Amino acid sequence: MRARPCIRRRPRGFTLIELLVAVGLMALMAALSWRGLDGMMRAQTQMRQHSDDVLALQAGLGQWGVDLDALAQQPNVASLDWDGRALRILRRGTEPAAGLVVVAWSRRVVEGSGRWLRWQSPPLQTRADLELAWLRAAQWAQSPAADDAQREVGIATIDQWQIYFFRKDAWSNPLSSAEAAGDGKVDLPEGIRLVLTLSDGQALSGTLTRDWLRPDVGVAK
Repeated sequence: MRARPCIRRRPRGFTLIELLVAVGLMALMAALSWRGLDGMMRAQTQMRQHSDDVLALQAGLGQWGVDLDALAQQPNVASLDWDGRALRILRRGTEPAAGLVVVAWSRRVVEGSGRWLRWQSPPLQTRADLELAWLRAAQWAQSPAADDAQREVGIATIDQWQIYFFRKDAWSNPLSSAEAAGDGKVDLPEGIRLVLTLSDGQALSGTLTRDWLRPDVGVAK
């Protein structure tokens, strides 16, 4: 009986179609993985931006209160003024020997968005310096010069803002409630109400109200 010859089979490889299908699946998996990573990165970026917006707003509101708490009165010199565009404040410097500074708060359109801004003068050494800084603060709110624009700090994106003074047991428009004391000083309001309308698309939006009361008066109603 004759033995059958041993037939060796060649190992079978992948066909071109199978390779194309495998490459296509790998490309699809890579695209899905990248989309997932890109979504995670976008979410992290948005969360970081929202967190920065909230911290900036909190810092701005804190600075607002600090500026008002440090308000200084000088004979025959304005200490507080609202002209419908900017709130100007004469305040004590951060250090006892720093003297006085003028700060201003305003809203101005920057790069197409309304921004709540703060400006501060250099330390004031003379009465002439004070008068010049007071004038520069008003000009900065309307059309800042290059050097004044460098001294401003953006706080938050807002659509509008409003200021109210508390006098004679009522909140009123500061432009219609200004009073002068007999000693040449401006009769300061008992309280100041800040109302910000925050722009949409931020971590916080809507209307935010912040009341400040003079430490030497009772609680406003």
